[in-house]
Amino acid sequence: MTDENQTNTTQRKRWSLKWKWALGTAIGTALIFICFSLLVYKSFTNLLIRQEQRDVASAVSTIQQSLRTESTGLTIKSVAAKLQPEANVEPADGMEARKHGALQTKIFSDSELTALSRTNLAVTVYDPEGTTLYISRKDAHEFKKNANRTIQMIGHGSNSELVGRAPIHAAANHKLIGYAQVTDDLADYHNTTHNLMWIFIVMTLIAIFGATLLGYFLAAFLLRPMRKITQTINAVNLDPQTDSRVPDLNRNDELSDLAVLFNDMLDQMQRYITQQQQFVEDVSHELRTPVAIIQGHMELLNRWGKDDPQILAESLSASLSETQRMQSLVQEMLDLSRAEQLEINFSHETTDVQKLVTQAFNDFKMIHPDFIFTFDDDVKQPVYAQIYRNHLEQILIILLDNAVKYSTKRQEIHLSLSTDIRYIEVAVQDFGEGISKDNLDRVFNRFYRVDKARSRDKGGNGLGLSIAQRLVEGYHGRISVESVVGQGSIFRFHLPILKDPKLLAKAEADTDAVEKIAKSELPAGIRPAVPDPDEPPLDDHEHDSNSIK
Repeated sequence: MTDENQTNTTQRKRWSLKWKWALGTAIGTALIFICFSLLVYKSFTNLLIRQEQRDVASAVSTIQQSLRTESTGLTIKSVAAKLQPEANVEPADGMEARKHGALQTKIFSDSELTALSRTNLAVTVYDPEGTTLYISRKDAHEFKKNANRTIQMIGHGSNSELVGRAPIHAAANHKLIGYAQVTDDLADYHNTTHNLMWIFIVMTLIAIFGATLLGYFLAAFLLRPMRKITQTINAVNLDPQTDSRVPDLNRNDELSDLAVLFNDMLDQMQRYITQQQQFVEDVSHELRTPVAIIQGHMELLNRWGKDDPQILAESLSASLSETQRMQSLVQEMLDLSRAEQLEINFSHETTDVQKLVTQAFNDFKMIHPDFIFTFDDDVKQPVYAQIYRNHLEQILIILLDNAVKYSTKRQEIHLSLSTDIRYIEVAVQDFGEGISKDNLDRVFNRFYRVDKARSRDKGGNGLGLSIAQRLVEGYHGRISVESVVGQGSIFRFHLPILKDPKLLAKAEADTDAVEKIAKSELPAGIRPAVPDPDEPPLDDHEHDSNSIK
């Protein structure tokens, strides 16, 4: 029990789609914003570093230009006079004092020396032997001789500094008179990058929080139709035959498409349930009479038919007749049930309508020689429809067979074929009994007969026209009837002309293949006989005997 409770608790803990959407949006926003921030941070810091390098290079150049006029050599006083012309400060005598900034001052009167006034710069001047002649601020970096000007980054992170070193040559004789060293502690750079990093962190957190809220509320807004779909699903689960459907969402998006497809699925399921119930009701209703007749005859035989040959013959004949009618009825009902499920099994079948209508005309003309059949063909070239060949043939047989059955006086049938821009029209006209206006709207109903007694005598079960209607409508066509009592009827059905290029190409290819086989002298797969040169020819008496046989 404990394990089951834990399992149920685990199953109940789930993330709703709104929270998944919100967290996904937040994570995506965070990743994008972090990448963007890193790129901006890297570009900005590189820009700051280059600016600091230019400042150090400018400071080094200023020192070189200021001291290169001392051709006799550099001294503490001459360096101080050049770099600090208005600083009346005596340099310290001891080296230790000079290393700690004996000549520290903030007075720089020369405009060219303003670059040295920055608090983050430490300027040091050495003589050729490395003796310190001038220190503006404390500098922890040791002296190094450099033949050329260099600027180096020393240290890592917040402890990094820029150090620029360059030799000083006299302008008159290009003699080496000393070295200049400028150290930039990058305090402004570190402060700026530190503040920039915090700004990006705060902005990223704000962006994540905003994206989370926006994603959650946006998901809640967009998923509102799911409540209606869920309500409809629950209603269908409670009652599979309910008429509840997803209402119109008034949204031109995927959820609206899903609602339409879901309603179509429910309608199709409802049709199948109704068809199943209708099938069971029809079977129970229509089979009740023949079963009762057979049962009555069997009881009659059981009582008196054993000793009476006439009763025995009549009962057996009636029972066989009802059995055959039951077999025909069941077959027609199965055909009707299959006709209502065409979109499942025959959605890609195509047929040459002109060829099949011509074939049906010739067949009925042959099996009913006492009838006059005429065929008006207004189609000058093959025309294809998206319909299974056997189904189109079944529709034609039903209509032509009914025309023959109910043509009692004038035995004449007219068949016509025509097309317009979108549809193929096939019409079957007879000159028989006709149908009254009261019955026209019901001739396509199941088991409906205009004259039940006469229809039963003719072998009909009242399902033929219903099957034809289901077949035509299953292929997105329509069927209609016009009739006048005593003058005959005209049944017309229309089928959409095939327009799909792929299906049309396939249909034409199949038709060509069938025609090639039909026109070949021998059936496919049979080779012509080749005489054997080693076999002797037949004698005359062998020819005669073979011909007799």
